[in-house]
Amino acid sequence: MTKAKRLIDILLFVSVKKKFTAQEIADTFHISVRTVHRYLLDLSDMGLPIYAEQGRHGGYTVLSNAILPPILFTEEEAVAIFFAFQSLHYYRDLPFNTEMKSVSQKLYESLQKEAKKKVDTLQSYIAFWNPKRAITTPLLTDVLEAIINQSQLHIQYESKSGITSKHIQPIGVYAHDGLWYMPALLLSNERILLFRVDRIKGIKISEANHKTTMNLQQWLETDYEPQQPIRLYVELSSEGVRQCLSEPHLEKAVVRHSDGTGYIDTIIDQHELHFNSSLFFRLGQHAIVKEPYTLIQLIRQHAYELLAIYTEPIEPL
Repeated sequence: MTKAKRLIDILLFVSVKKKFTAQEIADTFHISVRTVHRYLLDLSDMGLPIYAEQGRHGGYTVLSNAILPPILFTEEEAVAIFFAFQSLHYYRDLPFNTEMKSVSQKLYESLQKEAKKKVDTLQSYIAFWNPKRAITTPLLTDVLEAIINQSQLHIQYESKSGITSKHIQPIGVYAHDGLWYMPALLLSNERILLFRVDRIKGIKISEANHKTTMNLQQWLETDYEPQQPIRLYVELSSEGVRQCLSEPHLEKAVVRHSDGTGYIDTIIDQHELHFNSSLFFRLGQHAIVKEPYTLIQLIRQHAYELLAIYTEPIEPL
């Protein structure tokens, strides 16, 4: 057996064992105690934090598990992991950002020459692209740590109505379209609301805990139930169908006819009307809203406001 293989086997052994003697390793691997001491010195030089205790009841202790034992990957597995990290490249802010860069560099340097060449080539043709936002999310790591500790938070949150205080129990964070989002239980009324993490301007950790009844994965997989349900009915041209299929919150509701046109007939929450009014106003004649009437009024308001800006006579083109 090569020395490198023996070192890996001993590293795996002591990482699990934590406390051990040189004689234990000698008996396990059928080598001399003197050879064990040499191997342990080599592992210490490699960065394994080992503490030696002298005396009759002495031995060795691994001080920390901060350094993981080696994990052997196939070339395909290593390339897959490298590109999993690359998929986060377009996010301006990431939790553990420095560590991800370090891991990617270590992984790349560990690859054989042919594997590096494959990665270099693939990077020229593959990108897990997200819009690179100029918006910063300075409190992302603080929020994530609070979530891991299941802490309640008092946050200062910026919305259309200004900066307001919220007392919440976060469920988790997830990334979408270049931004970070946090579903959280609003403790004043026991409702789960969705917050953008970049709009959190300040946080204060509360001493109290309030165990939520669901985790992030369960929340993401739960069918949305409107608190104030209202019917949404929209007739779509073929272009309207195409555009609405690109909207995640409408995609499942689009019904397409054989000629490419279609419609939306679904139930939404009333608080979504303002958001949808901007969307359907942008789609113009390709999305004709029939219900609800409140949404029609909001679209008209958008049209009047835009028309008021362009009241000056326009010469023919």
